[in-house]
Amino acid sequence: MTELILEHIKKASEKGEKLLAILLDPDKTALEEIPTISKRIEQLNANYIFVGGSFVENGITGIFVKTLKEHTKIPIILFPGDYSQITNSADALLFLSLLSGRNPEYLIEQQIKSVPFLKNSTLEIIPTGYILIDGGTNSSVLKISKTTAIPQDNIDLAVSTAIAGMYKGKQLIYLEAGSGAKNVVQEKLISKVKQHINIPLIVGGGIKTKNQLNNAYKSGADMVVIGTAFENKLI
Repeated sequence: MTELILEHIKKASEKGEKLLAILLDPDKTALEEIPTISKRIEQLNANYIFVGGSFVENGITGIFVKTLKEHTKIPIILFPGDYSQITNSADALLFLSLLSGRNPEYLIEQQIKSVPFLKNSTLEIIPTGYILIDGGTNSSVLKISKTTAIPQDNIDLAVSTAIAGMYKGKQLIYLEAGSGAKNVVQEKLISKVKQHINIPLIVGGGIKTKNQLNNAYKSGADMVVIGTAFENKLI
């Protein structure tokens, strides 16, 4: 039996093994680029490919993932901007709740809208607490969700939000500074959150250098996600 993705992430976290995920946005990546992109991802020894975006048209994600599957064996995890971006062609789904915001649309409404599809799906569904941290830009996630990010200096709020997510049964916590963020999630904030949760921690947003990548790992991130830096060939 193939090991479940969540099980693999948890085991890696327990062993102190650091994981890398590459985020691909179907809205920014042409299908003809996928063969070349897939080779680059494999050269980086990435563990996972995340697929998702804020403005992806309905039906595009499925085509994108199917094409990606033709060129790589790396597991593909959906990181959807809304329920329309879900496809059975992927391996797993981050079932996201935007814990840092108070907009019911992204706390529960989008999740409810996805149920008619997911109840008959073959996807591994991974409950994930999604926490936006101020990255110094008005990211597309903030615009769409109509919420505000947690300030970098309000570490207590970030920690309490992560703990609340864990108590609510989330299996992963994802600290996100936003696509193309000017500022990465600060090391002290990552460290404090990691100290207070016993589930794996994902960190992403604004990471542009290997030094920033390694600092996130050293601070306690079990998995780091890079997107813009990969697109721009900075890493």
